[in-house]
Amino acid sequence: MAVRFPGEWEAHASTWLAWPHDALTFPDLEEVEKIWTQLVFEIGRGETVNLLAPERLFPRIPLEVRNHRHVVIHPVPTADVWLRDTGPVFVKESFFSVEDQGTLLATCFEFNAWGSKYHGHLADRGLNQKIAELAGVPHRTVSMVLEGGSIDSNGAGLCLTTEQCLLHRNRNPLLSRKQIEGKLKTHLGFTHVLWLGEGIQGDDTDGHVDDVARFLNPNTILYAVAEKGDANYKALNENKRRLERYATSFKFNLAEMPMPDPMQVDGQALPASYLNFYIANGTIILPSFDQPKDQEARSILKEWFPESDVVLIDGRSVVQGLGTFHCATQQQPA
Repeated sequence: MAVRFPGEWEAHASTWLAWPHDALTFPDLEEVEKIWTQLVFEIGRGETVNLLAPERLFPRIPLEVRNHRHVVIHPVPTADVWLRDTGPVFVKESFFSVEDQGTLLATCFEFNAWGSKYHGHLADRGLNQKIAELAGVPHRTVSMVLEGGSIDSNGAGLCLTTEQCLLHRNRNPLLSRKQIEGKLKTHLGFTHVLWLGEGIQGDDTDGHVDDVARFLNPNTILYAVAEKGDANYKALNENKRRLERYATSFKFNLAEMPMPDPMQVDGQALPASYLNFYIANGTIILPSFDQPKDQEARSILKEWFPESDVVLIDGRSVVQGLGTFHCATQQQPA
């Protein structure tokens, strides 16, 4: 039986989110709650939103969210909102016959709080299996540390990732590159792994790929570029060089996305990136940073997704938590 990791643009049954609650993650928590309300409504226009929140947080969730006909709230506590990394990776199992569209399976990797950086976040270990249970989907556990934001799928066997993250000794020190590739191929159905180098400044996940390069369809990769003098220029230029080589080998298209102007809080670089967008049914959620480049980024995505609404949602208070909207969402394929 074959396994396939669908592309994010393929139809979703739902999106999984968690309600924000940690003021250490989000210093402007009230503003982030308003943004989450907008996020829920935009995604909820085209699919069910499964929202995790302990009962103690229910009073903080606006009534219009609690009563939304496309929102299902599950009384489940979370350490934080980053379900891209703590939730399961949903794949399709199939015999690849014409009639067989595939059976959904939740693949549950190990989670060690991004290389044991945040002890409190270890409470979200096992959250992937809980989501699978709530979704009514069988799950399979995999003995490897992996976060969903560290990989991207074209839905047809290609995987994008970075050496900085997957080969970091704080994840799987006993696994070689070949062994890691083997697990990705076995459990997520990839046939080829496309290795980029490093991620962006300020990214505490050790270089998640969803800030630097994303598949837009089975044959196109959108990648981040920075101007000379930018702290990210060297790493992103190396990634561009590798992508150009891969594009020749695998016959896919490349498109560029500018990086936002650098952002900092108290001298700390923030991982602001337009690549951290989320593709929902009929809508693309794009973080904005109150910069002229916001509209340029929107136009680029609109060109590639003319049938979808590309919605800018303010990401400035969210990125202070060192992630934005792709980091916080996890799609469940239809």
